[in-house]
Amino acid sequence: MNLMSVTAPASIPSPPADFSSFSLGPLTIHTYALCILAGIILALWMTSVRWKRRGLPEEAVWDIAIWAIPFGIIGGRLYHVVSSPAAYFGANGDLSLIPQIWRGGLGIWGAVALGAVGAWIGCRRAGIKLSTFADVGVPGLLLAQAVGRWGNWFNQELFGSPTDVPWGLEIDANNPNFPDGTAPGTLFHPTFLYESLWCLAGVALLLALDKRFRLRGGRLFWIYAAYYTLGRLWIEILRIDDAEMITFFGVTQRLNVWTSIGLLIFSVGMFISLTIRAGKGKEGSLYLPGHEPEPAVAEREADNNTETESSDSGTGASSQPTRANLAETKNEDVDSRKPGTPGTAK
Repeated sequence: MNLMSVTAPASIPSPPADFSSFSLGPLTIHTYALCILAGIILALWMTSVRWKRRGLPEEAVWDIAIWAIPFGIIGGRLYHVVSSPAAYFGANGDLSLIPQIWRGGLGIWGAVALGAVGAWIGCRRAGIKLSTFADVGVPGLLLAQAVGRWGNWFNQELFGSPTDVPWGLEIDANNPNFPDGTAPGTLFHPTFLYESLWCLAGVALLLALDKRFRLRGGRLFWIYAAYYTLGRLWIEILRIDDAEMITFFGVTQRLNVWTSIGLLIFSVGMFISLTIRAGKGKEGSLYLPGHEPEPAVAEREADNNTETESSDSGTGASSQPTRANLAETKNEDVDSRKPGTPGTAK
């Protein structure tokens, strides 16, 4: 028997439809929501670890997250509703679906934009610069996106165009998201997987760049924005789900495609601008003016004094005799000066 003739083509199966939710008594748990929750937990863990290594107040990261997370969820939902309005405002739209986020539909750019507003409020209350929180938190944010995308797999949604690649995604023919007029058994690009892998690679990239270059002042955030939009651009082009279509310069594309292009250009420009600013020594403190802890100030001043003394004395071994000699010389100079002589202490 020819084994090749009976070998099934490789593909990625989708979970059974009843895997998308389960019941605990009267409570219905949606797997999509669990994926989002798992992503948030991992993001908080990674951010808290990086926060401690940066020497920032441990409680501040949680105070900021309390504001950023709910704002981000609301912003993500609003962006989804605006970018895919037919299900809510169309001929057969249902406004009651808007708050039902467990059905899927969180736009990342709405989440980042409104989440930044929440983070800004939290940062103002904690005395931390928003750019500090952004730089510390973006690897965790990208990790959350990688995990959260698996919620689309459980919901059998947001897949790409038909394909014959070995890793094509199976979608149940009776699923509401299965494209009309498409033959049962058709495989689709697993765009959820593409984006998840792209995000995981981005986490490794951001951590490596931060370790190598110690990026501050918001620069790591804008690298994240440029990297993610670059990947989202080609992934979005593959997707076939309903979306708002926009025409620019005679070219019609999904709203998210144009958003990705615009943000990619803007992010690169911001990174270049901040890098030039950093080269001029204008990155500044991690804290808002007037909120820098005294111990940190004292420690920095001590480090500066140590460097100054070392450079003045030439070697560490001769630093103490040098300070003693300077003190003796200063006293001799004061005693030898006459009243009214320039430089005399009055």
